[in-house]
Amino acid sequence: MKPQGVGAAIPRKEDDRFLRGRGRFVGDIAMAGMREVAFLRSPVAHGLVRHIGKPAGFERQVFTMADLEGVLPIRAPSSLPGFRKTDQWPLAHGRVRQVGEPVAMVMAASRAEAEDICEAIELDIEELPAATDMLAHRAGPPIHEGWADNVVLHTLVEDDLSGIAPAITVRRRLRTARQHMAPLEGRGVVARWEPRIGQLEMHTSSQMVHVTKTGLAECLGLAESAVRIISPDVGGGFGYKGILLQEEVAIGWLARRLGGTPLRWLEDRREGLSGQANCREHHYDIDVHADSEGRILAIDCEAHVDSGAYSAYPFSACLEAAQIASILPGPYVVPRFRCRTWSVATNKPPILPYRGVARTGVCYALETTLDAVARKAGIDPVALRLRNLPSAEAMPYVNVTKKIFDSGDYPEALRRAAEAIDADGFKARQDSARAKGRLIGQGFAVFNEQGAHGTSVYHGWGIPFVPGAEACQARLTPDGALELRVGVHSHGQGMETTLAQVAHEVLGLPVERVQLVHGDTALTPYSTGTWGSRSAVMAGGAVGDACAELRRRLIPMGAHLLQADPAEAVFENGAVHAGGGSVSVAEIARTLYRAPQNLTEAMQAQGLECTVGHKTARDTGTFSYAAHAVEIELDAATGHVALTRYIIVEDGGVLLNPLVADGQVLGGTAQGIGTALLEEMPYDASGQPLASTFVDYMLPGAAEVPDIEIHHMETPSPISRFGQKGIGESGAIGPPAAIVNAINNAIAHLGREVTDLPASPDRILAALA
Repeated sequence: MKPQGVGAAIPRKEDDRFLRGRGRFVGDIAMAGMREVAFLRSPVAHGLVRHIGKPAGFERQVFTMADLEGVLPIRAPSSLPGFRKTDQWPLAHGRVRQVGEPVAMVMAASRAEAEDICEAIELDIEELPAATDMLAHRAGPPIHEGWADNVVLHTLVEDDLSGIAPAITVRRRLRTARQHMAPLEGRGVVARWEPRIGQLEMHTSSQMVHVTKTGLAECLGLAESAVRIISPDVGGGFGYKGILLQEEVAIGWLARRLGGTPLRWLEDRREGLSGQANCREHHYDIDVHADSEGRILAIDCEAHVDSGAYSAYPFSACLEAAQIASILPGPYVVPRFRCRTWSVATNKPPILPYRGVARTGVCYALETTLDAVARKAGIDPVALRLRNLPSAEAMPYVNVTKKIFDSGDYPEALRRAAEAIDADGFKARQDSARAKGRLIGQGFAVFNEQGAHGTSVYHGWGIPFVPGAEACQARLTPDGALELRVGVHSHGQGMETTLAQVAHEVLGLPVERVQLVHGDTALTPYSTGTWGSRSAVMAGGAVGDACAELRRRLIPMGAHLLQADPAEAVFENGAVHAGGGSVSVAEIARTLYRAPQNLTEAMQAQGLECTVGHKTARDTGTFSYAAHAVEIELDAATGHVALTRYIIVEDGGVLLNPLVADGQVLGGTAQGIGTALLEEMPYDASGQPLASTFVDYMLPGAAEVPDIEIHHMETPSPISRFGQKGIGESGAIGPPAAIVNAINNAIAHLGREVTDLPASPDRILAALA
């Protein structure tokens, strides 16, 4: 390992500016003459807009959809058979379908003044019955005109389950709660029209600037060259900032109309909580059939996903349900599998792919049901899982849904987790605690995470983007520094550090001499952005390939300057060595740019700047995996759960930076703990959100997150450039399953069980009752 290269646990470069308050977020951007924007939002979940009255004297500051001539709705298409498209207008167009839907846009000198004008707008909405339950309202009444029901998409993975003759069948009905992602920084937009070049310049807190540019241009009827998207520092994304926003379209239109006046909108927490609880709400009816020794014979499931009112661009309303049908078998050997899924439109915010996407719900459904199988069979839950995991020798393993697990030793990860948490000694500890009136439990969850999947996976989905080769532009400056330009975006992943480490691995340049340029469509190559745990694999591979191309050019240049045979020259530690001498990268770059006469014409023409595209050896994705082991203590009087131990054994392949990887896993685990125990956005029968402040919507804090032990296994992926795998979402997947399994282990002797998330005190007390 090189001192700053792949595998080095060096501190993140970007943290210096963040810790000193020197980051630059959308909210930090100020422009001369800037006007503030606020949105009047629907106070009802479903209704016909009868009248929007602009207050007298403010007609030129208030805009409705009727004013936005020529603007198209946001449409997220899909080629999946039976998929129903929706039109999501930037501002309400005749009907509202969720609380918080933008109805009117107001511009003023200050946000406070804009909000005062919003309150003066006359809004008449004829309220209609709201669809709030994906099961009860699947058949209707439909919330979209021309639909016979509320089914956005129905899928079926069929298999013949006859003749399996199970000794054990366990059926469970499970539900996960709707959540709000709550990034530290909310959404925000600063936009202005640049009349000199006829271009809309928009600063927005986004994970995927190029996809946003494409969608925005389509809605506004502009050429893509007339749109520039800039995403500065981003304070957390998690999928919340991986879509085209209605607000972006509306503000983009207004900025162009004003012809140069800058506009700013910053989402406040009330807007986010009341109108953007947009993830995780699933329902499962799942059967697991097993033989007498607990080996899985078949899984049969019907799953519903509450998709909300519209299909968000670009992922659409079908992403979650389509994923369920392909990943429900988890990391296990499952001979037969049948799964029916329903994406159901309701009068709630459009569902988005939150960190882990469907995997968190799928892991919860399968892992809690497997624990129920173990209890019914009288088998230790660790032993049951070991009997069903593919062996290391079976890798690469193709599972029942044709997922290709690229590498790893899944049973060993579970064994290490069980050993670290002393699973063998737990029964004695539990019996001792019960004798003293205490309830303690131990739970496990095993899962894998497909990341960096590419063209072959997404081509058939028909969504507006299909990832291809990931590009990196690399160039050496005259003083020998390296500029890397990538189309992905870092919003907590530490790419300014890890991609510099990749460059150091190949070129030997200090990471301090590597600058990452990202988040600007005018300066970076086209990319689908940061999502799906892809950046370390795809952008990391692209940086490695681009730097290798520069190295290929540097060697003959260095040999020429040393008057040596290029065949005898070697590149090492940031320099070309030949004939007993050496010349550094900086000296070669200085010669090319400032004394080119000392190089051949061909070398001058080739230069030290290149753009290289990268794809993995097989684009079906890398598969990281993990085993989570948890111990809890439950207070039977209050229903409170304390996490007393938390062990994670994680295999993310070759880790570009173990320190950064730990940060990703820890952050995801904190979010998973929120999913397991705290976070829920309930709605009443009229579609009103009931937790629209942080007094009611509970997030995990320091008191809820225990010390977490992380143990790494590093099994290289055979398909990525450095053996790395995507693990950005991993920590958020396992906690709900492991924690609820621990809760159920604590109360199993009472014949009780928790089935719904979050496992709040109320739900635990109800189970105990």
